Amino acid sequence: MSVALRVLGLSVSALLACSGSQKGPVACAKDTDCLGGRICNEHGRCAEPDPGSAALWADAGPDVDASLAPDAMAAVTGPGPHAMFGGDERNTGTLVGKAPLKAPKEAWRLDFEKPIVGSPTVGPDGTIYVTSHDHKLHAVSSLGSLLWSFESQDRMWSTPAVAEDGTVYTGSDDDHLYAIDGATGVEKWRYRVGACSEPLGFGPEGTRCDVDGGPTIGSDGTIYVGGDGLYAVWPNGKLRWKFATAEHVPTAPAIGPDGTIFIGCLDDAVYAVRPDGSKAWEFRTKRDIESSVAVGADGTVYFGGDDGGLYAVDAAGEQKWTVITRGPVRGSPAIGADGTIYVGSHDKRLYAVGPDGQVKWRFTAADKIHGSIGVAQNGVLLFGSQDDNVYAVADDGRLLWYLPRDGDVDPTPALALDGTLYVVGDDRSLRAYK
Repeated sequence: MSVALRVLGLSVSALLACSGSQKGPVACAKDTDCLGGRICNEHGRCAEPDPGSAALWADAGPDVDASLAPDAMAAVTGPGPHAMFGGDERNTGTLVGKAPLKAPKEAWRLDFEKPIVGSPTVGPDGTIYVTSHDHKLHAVSSLGSLLWSFESQDRMWSTPAVAEDGTVYTGSDDDHLYAIDGATGVEKWRYRVGACSEPLGFGPEGTRCDVDGGPTIGSDGTIYVGGDGLYAVWPNGKLRWKFATAEHVPTAPAIGPDGTIFIGCLDDAVYAVRPDGSKAWEFRTKRDIESSVAVGADGTVYFGGDDGGLYAVDAAGEQKWTVITRGPVRGSPAIGADGTIYVGSHDKRLYAVGPDGQVKWRFTAADKIHGSIGVAQNGVLLFGSQDDNVYAVADDGRLLWYLPRDGDVDPTPALALDGTLYVVGDDRSLRAYK
């Protein structure tokens, strides 16, 4: 148990890289310029041929006027559907590939200097992005070679988000949201969150403006991130609006079907914020909210609390039901294809709960389940535990397999389209399993 606990989320893979030799989004003029089965898309980038794998937008460029309303703003690049925390903007925990039904074998391992506590994210070309307590964002090829590292001024907890144009968005405890060119590792811009007098360090004031949850990218390219409130930032690095909160927001924002943004806060509340930055409602609990919100297709909001509750709240902010566990719930709930909600607790249990609030089954690990659950395309549930294992559990609660590690596994594994599993944790390594 080597690192202080914070909210950790799921970040999952977007598309499979055909070769680790192509670093970042590769420019092209024709299909033959791309390796493997990738094609040259309308933006002059090598990409997978499946048109449903990611939405495409035209780049607005650096001269976007941040004062323009969303409907007056030129189209901007947006994320692939699985290249950020929670698998999509609703934080449903969806993984893009099918999980192996038998324990996979380690394909390669890359070691770093400090623990990795944010989940790995796989970009549109298959590059894996991870943040670490070494203050850095690292880009790793699908073959396990380090492509580049970008250094901030403090530790990083954030799960990176990758836009379709290859821009990587990530936060740092130095109170900044960063936009990094995914091909080169060069900074495009940074945005200072808040005006905390102690941008570095611990304690209430030292951590209030930390950017350690998310970011989440909206369908129009807006980047949403927490700090001393909820921030909406245009893709050119200019502030769209800020929604202030009384305490720190350590969670990744979730976006509902109607565009409402949801955040959990250390002031014991979940906030619903309209797309214009005004408050729709707030829902209060007895203790801190360090679980990111997941939003169902019907707009129901699911989240956990340090009071041990898994909450379901309707789109109007009214409580539908609560399931009480025996420990804090800090991972974001995941939502299965049939509407089942999956969440882990510090009581060492994984809970499967129906949309009606009835517990279907429980799976018990040997120690706390701190992070979020990932749901593979074949229904397999993937998650880590502080018993130093990664688990694969069937959607009926049966253990399929587990992988031992050398430290706590709080981040959720990433799963590539071909079933390759990427795992990070307190043992300071990124490992690929096939």
